Amino acid sequence: MLTDLKSAKKVTGAKQVTRALKNGAARRVFLAQDADPRVIDPIENLCREQGIQTEAVPTMTALGAACGIAVGSAVAAIVE
Repeated sequence: MLTDLKSAKKVTGAKQVTRALKNGAARRVFLAQDADPRVIDPIENLCREQGIQTEAVPTMTALGAACGIAVGSAVAAIVE
């Protein structure tokens, strides 16, 4: 699951993931379970509407590390 993020083309952060979803570029979205619901709920709804698979990640720190960044991330997406 998270290993896919290390080698794939990806975007991180709510704004970039939302943009990727609206542009049709997102293929799979990762959501940190400890992120603020106000941040991830709208993205989760967009995924549901578009039929994009989502995967839960336990912490923002784990998601950030999987993306290769030094800070936590609430959301990330694999893009085409």
